[in-house]
Amino acid sequence: MNYQPRGISALERPASYQSEIEAAQALLQTKPTWNGVTAEAVARMRLQNRFKTGLDVARYTAALMRADMAAYDKDPTKYTQSLGCWHGFIAQQKLISVKKHFGGKTDRTYLYLSGWMIAALRSEFGPLPDQSMHEKTSVPALIEELYTFLRQADSRELNDIFRLLDKARKEGDKTREKELIEKIDNFQTHVVPVIADIDAGFGNAEATYLLAKKMIEAGACALQIENQVSDEKQCGHQDGKVTVPHDVFLAKIRACRHAFLELGVEDGIVVTRTDSLGAGLTQQIAVSHKPGDIGDQYNSFLDCEEITAENARNGDVIINRNGKMMRPKRLPSNLYQFRPGTGADRCVLDCITSLQNGADLLWIETEKPHIEQIASMVDRIRKVVPNAKLAYNNSPSFNWTLNFRWQVYDAMKEAGQDVSKYNRAELMKAEYDDTPLAKEADERIRTFQADSAKRAGIFHHLITLPTYHTAALSTDNLAREYFGEQGMLGYVKNVQRAEIRQGIACVKHQNMAGSDIGDDHKEYFAGEAALKAGGAHNTMNQFG
Repeated sequence: MNYQPRGISALERPASYQSEIEAAQALLQTKPTWNGVTAEAVARMRLQNRFKTGLDVARYTAALMRADMAAYDKDPTKYTQSLGCWHGFIAQQKLISVKKHFGGKTDRTYLYLSGWMIAALRSEFGPLPDQSMHEKTSVPALIEELYTFLRQADSRELNDIFRLLDKARKEGDKTREKELIEKIDNFQTHVVPVIADIDAGFGNAEATYLLAKKMIEAGACALQIENQVSDEKQCGHQDGKVTVPHDVFLAKIRACRHAFLELGVEDGIVVTRTDSLGAGLTQQIAVSHKPGDIGDQYNSFLDCEEITAENARNGDVIINRNGKMMRPKRLPSNLYQFRPGTGADRCVLDCITSLQNGADLLWIETEKPHIEQIASMVDRIRKVVPNAKLAYNNSPSFNWTLNFRWQVYDAMKEAGQDVSKYNRAELMKAEYDDTPLAKEADERIRTFQADSAKRAGIFHHLITLPTYHTAALSTDNLAREYFGEQGMLGYVKNVQRAEIRQGIACVKHQNMAGSDIGDDHKEYFAGEAALKAGGAHNTMNQFG
């Protein structure tokens, strides 16, 4: 775990605008029959297509993520964040928005690809529960789609700059021309790391390896894998989760690592998720060769009873625990049960074992967003692996309002403060919104990322399925207005007018879909004979 990142690859430093023109010109001078091909057009198209393959994306983003991890080790205020995106357009708009609001930068902004959202939204079977029933090919397909849209965002933004450059030249504005060339040379891509959910690996280690390869080839630099049984996999916030012994999970970690190395993505990141906090069952008794080995430690958490000649039953499975013959409690489902209250200990063991066997980041799935609960486990892990870091699920499955109001209520009560005006069971009610308790809870929610990054080792904060909820909410609001008394005003006032006034780029949806890029390509290819869509009668001109 003393990995030193090799720094950002050469892809972070693309050729300058002038050097690309010169390189294209040198090539064209050797090809006298390539009539009508201009060096500047070639340079522009090359800069607009910086990432030629998904492996280019994976190598670039892996190096970027490694550099971010090293920066966080030195300064925990430099944590990273992502939102789960279920479509390339959603990812594209997110990154365009980040660049617009934060100085043209995408620093420490990632994407998260949620298996839950693929199951619910992208399966050919229709909406499915998060139980690894969707087609595994849909996972790399979405990764490829995400990066297709992000690369198009690069092309579109650069194309707009090229048009401004042409305008400045036409007007003879040398100062503006220089500014725009500097903007091209310092352009920051919309392409950012994706942490991609491979669930429990969709089968055995070989199946995990094969899927991992497809995901990496599509552009994934970080694969998140969980220690549940593949064919019994459940959503992290549902009941009935079943874990596997460490040796089974470690084989899948190695499968992911081999896939990265085979494809030349040496900086690839493996994120190991433990569901042990909420999983009370295992499908297998671990293989143990000697007391205290990893199999013996896993089995030590099993809920057992001592077996005697009198209570022995047909088909009993027996383990030797400290010289005693013990029968693990087996359910009618043929699953074995862990002792209650062992979840945190199992999480700690899972995390340490994963980090000692090739994992780069941890993910502890919890039942509530509580910094001290997370920190209590991370503190124990860091006694063994000092630079252990987490990706944490700021899950919509938590009722954030209620959880934090409970936390504040309990803290006030413990401190001896008067809580008589609050009913703990009803703290979700709107009547509490303006109370000191609710305001303190909201402040804790606001600072949760920064506070937990410092206290609990959380390097990456993600929300698994926020855009699932935003799509539902915005569609509900639009449908209520448009099909109601507001009619067309429901769209114009709440959508289009808001887009115009907030500077939302896709208000000019033809431009967003690549119409201007296509027009410029037509000019490259056909010159003055090009038939363009963006003339004086294009209605997009109404938007400036």
